[in-house]
Amino acid sequence: MGLFARLLGRRDTGEDRSAGTGARRPVIDPAHGDADLTRLRAAVAAGSWDDARGVLDTAAGQDDLTLMVEAVADTTGAETLLAEALRAAPDDPLLQLAQGARHVSWAWEARTGARAKHVSEEQWKLFHARLESAEEHLFRAAELAPELLGPWYFLQISGRGASLDRNSARHRFEAALRRSPGHVPSHRQRLQQLCEKWQGSHEEMHAFARTSMLAAPEGSPMGQLVARAHIEHWLSLPVEEDAAYIGQEHVRAQLHEAADRSVRHPGYVRGRDWPVAHNEFAMAFALSGQPAAAHLLLGELGDRVTELPWAYWGDPVEVYQRTRLQCAGH
Repeated sequence: MGLFARLLGRRDTGEDRSAGTGARRPVIDPAHGDADLTRLRAAVAAGSWDDARGVLDTAAGQDDLTLMVEAVADTTGAETLLAEALRAAPDDPLLQLAQGARHVSWAWEARTGARAKHVSEEQWKLFHARLESAEEHLFRAAELAPELLGPWYFLQISGRGASLDRNSARHRFEAALRRSPGHVPSHRQRLQQLCEKWQGSHEEMHAFARTSMLAAPEGSPMGQLVARAHIEHWLSLPVEEDAAYIGQEHVRAQLHEAADRSVRHPGYVRGRDWPVAHNEFAMAFALSGQPAAAHLLLGELGDRVTELPWAYWGDPVEVYQRTRLQCAGH
């Protein structure tokens, strides 16, 4: 049984083993501690599109703008602010993009994270209605400003929710890459599309992750795709097979290779959302029985815990804390 399995069992009980230790409980920060993302989310929450636009206008290129728009999209209530702004400026491509992105996020909120069989008919109707609205806004943004990357990134997510056919899904990914060939979030969405649980297979998923990593320069964040692919594969397996899979020597070797080409490479530059890759690698190393490797990344992260991948087990903060405690004693 692997380290992570010993730590948690196959399911998280929800018992906080850090209680009584005096340790401060981390808080998930959707802005990852980035000052601009924090100001942007605060402006949207306060209902000020002018202030939000001021932050968006400082974006350093299309990749950065798309990340910022995603922060807007994940802010509760943003759809109301954006609808009001759109009434005054219906042909503003950035507003159309932001509202489309928000409706994608809003759709998944309606669906919830429950298994499909536990989603009610009313939830499904709302999910698809919001996805349809999202696509209208996103295609309008793409029409108004063909150079924008954002519409094609978010259209990958809405398309997966709408069970778009394989060719159409690939088209959206390729459209994003024509605007930004090295856009890591678009590659992450494509990896999801290639998962066995969607329209792909383990073989396609792993091949895509490795090929994308090797095509990128060393020091690129693209190596995180390898860690994500192994976590996805592990998640798909029954309890009696998962630890054996991810603890295999070739899996461990691939994780180290990917980390050496990305988060552990001397040329690696941390972007605004750098904790995403670190959390992913930390969990993958812990799962594969490599606490020392996980400990180094967890030490760099400190309290910068992300919801995924830890939420696969229950309360992400509790799972993260226990994993950090266990790995510290490697």
